[in-house]
Amino acid sequence: MELELRHARIVVTINTAGSISAGAQELGLPQPSLTAQLRRIERAVGGDLFVRSRSGVTPTELGARLVPRLADLVRRADEVMAEALASSGGPLRLGCAEWTPPTLRDALQAALPGNTVQTQTLAPEAAAEAVQRGALAAALVPRVPEPADGDGGGDGDGGEPALGHALIVREPVWLAVPLGHPLTARESVGSDELAELTDRAGLAWVRSSQDHWFRTVERRVLGGGAAPGRVLHHVNSHQEAMNWVRGMDVAALTTPSGAVPGVALVPVTDTERVELVLLWRGNAVSRETLHTLVDTVRAYYCGYARSLPAYWSWIQEHRDEYRELGRHLPQPVVA
Repeated sequence: MELELRHARIVVTINTAGSISAGAQELGLPQPSLTAQLRRIERAVGGDLFVRSRSGVTPTELGARLVPRLADLVRRADEVMAEALASSGGPLRLGCAEWTPPTLRDALQAALPGNTVQTQTLAPEAAAEAVQRGALAAALVPRVPEPADGDGGGDGDGGEPALGHALIVREPVWLAVPLGHPLTARESVGSDELAELTDRAGLAWVRSSQDHWFRTVERRVLGGGAAPGRVLHHVNSHQEAMNWVRGMDVAALTTPSGAVPGVALVPVTDTERVELVLLWRGNAVSRETLHTLVDTVRAYYCGYARSLPAYWSWIQEHRDEYRELGRHLPQPVVA
């Protein structure tokens, strides 16, 4: 096997992340696939690049010699591509899934006056694929965290990895009900109560269609609850679900960014979280532009959260769970 730029990026990412599992998260790859690719790379260079342990990875003697050279190769390639893209004068195309407020594009355009920013709403998988093939510069997509695996297994190549990502925010999954519903008097409901509410409170539900990404989240949160006889409709978007909640006096699960006026959110304890992440192809966007994109989206999200007073209060009370928002959160008041 001949070494390619993507192989250099794999090695550099694993070294920077400190473990194969963290590297897989950074590259948007299944961990077994990344492990298999690293083995192929190590066979190509004639030896192990890392020593694996429970605490992560450390470079071997061979790795200590090669990793800095591979890192320099990746850096130079990124600089070349960023300069080429900047000189092309084309628009910066950003994909979004579910959450695409018109004013988000305006905020990004103001932060990047040298670019023409265009946004497009796609399903998460389609957005990631468009970034991978270069049709989009980056994409803002939801991701359902997978349970942690071990650092082994797998043979498949998984294709071109080269997708970087930055976590914007980890959103809780809450209960959406119509304004004035009796459950709005509750400060929160337990995740173990949701299954009971179907029968005890006569609660009807609207849930996601079989092929929608949020289906996995609903299954984890509701378990065997919301029996098929109490599900009135299956939807293909949060917006459609919220329209049913508002108009048909039913309940649904949603992230706060899926809320709309006329719908009340009730916090769910011990709930799942959905990661809102920015994806990009490693050599398609300059580091300066990436920093601006990430910082602007985080700032915009905080502004959006302020429009939901109950959620904004929740964020401030649980600020340790929102460290990724960093400086965009107000400092706690010290008595």
